[in-house]
Amino acid sequence: MIVQFLQRYTAEFFAIYRRLCGRFGRWLRASPRLSGWFYAPLPELHPDAAYRGFNGWYFAQWDEQERMLADGPRMAFYDAAIKRHIQPGDRVIDLGTGTGILAALASRRGASAVYALDHSEILEDARLLAEYNGIQNTEFIAKHSTDFHVAEPVDVILHEQIGDYLFDEAMVANVCDLRDRMLKPGGLILPSQFEFFCEPVTLQNERHVPFIWEMNVMGYNYACLESKKPDNPEYYRQASCDLGVVKAFLGEPAPSLNIDLHTVTENTIPREVSIERRVTRAGPLHGLAVYFRTAIDDDLVLTSDPLDPGRAPHWGFRILRTAHADPQVGDVITIKLTVGRWSDPDTWQWDYQVPGPASNLG
Repeated sequence: MIVQFLQRYTAEFFAIYRRLCGRFGRWLRASPRLSGWFYAPLPELHPDAAYRGFNGWYFAQWDEQERMLADGPRMAFYDAAIKRHIQPGDRVIDLGTGTGILAALASRRGASAVYALDHSEILEDARLLAEYNGIQNTEFIAKHSTDFHVAEPVDVILHEQIGDYLFDEAMVANVCDLRDRMLKPGGLILPSQFEFFCEPVTLQNERHVPFIWEMNVMGYNYACLESKKPDNPEYYRQASCDLGVVKAFLGEPAPSLNIDLHTVTENTIPREVSIERRVTRAGPLHGLAVYFRTAIDDDLVLTSDPLDPGRAPHWGFRILRTAHADPQVGDVITIKLTVGRWSDPDTWQWDYQVPGPASNLG
């Protein structure tokens, strides 16, 4: 009885409190002088600073670390790369160490010093794990890589700064900054060779979701919504890591960009990429699949290819959505990908032409 009484009057009290706060807020907003004081806009973060904050939070989550650690092809690739190319006595930077697994593999290989960098709270777990597993010669450093300095240059930069869009974890900026400041001449970046793909695809019928203005559901036509296309860039992209989503490439895939982290800079990556694909398999165009491939010694490969059964499953491939089109075998699909910042997919735009009525999006 007492509990019910307290619940009732507590609820009434907070209902009154919320109403008063709402009225007070409306009164403040109605006053130009007071609203400017109490509702002053917050300074807008630079995109790099905003991503840094998100990155520090996101990769501190155990569920994200679990997905990466459970990715068999990913872990096998790095284990083999470290065994092949890190030599006893090497000095190594592990960029974005996470739980410290790559730093541990380098230490076990005989590295004389491993600098494990991470600006996320996950570093506390990495220190605990290293002590628990008896890892030696490893220093865990709670800094963003751009703030890290060491007196003697290192032999190897080890990293897994690879995003679903390849570039969206600031791989080029962060690795190249360390390369230019911390890597000795002739030193090694693992991995360093990347291919970026943007391929026209047909999706499985049951997995394809058209734009709403293309729909006619049970005779109910949505075409009138085309004039209200959303401005939100995320609306025009889809993500998946499911091998059952993409049915086929419409043409023969080929890299749209080749990146060598030993020589590349952010300024040397073109901001406009032109792609032509001759249709070799009939089917509707449903989107452009964005994925990556990286190789070490040619035979050691890691990929997020949506049709490769050996793909590393924790990476998603991304679909840049397109309006429906029906190219025929022999047709040439032309694509122009224009990029403001490679590290920010919200700045990407894509135009495409299919024989017949012209289409564009982005």
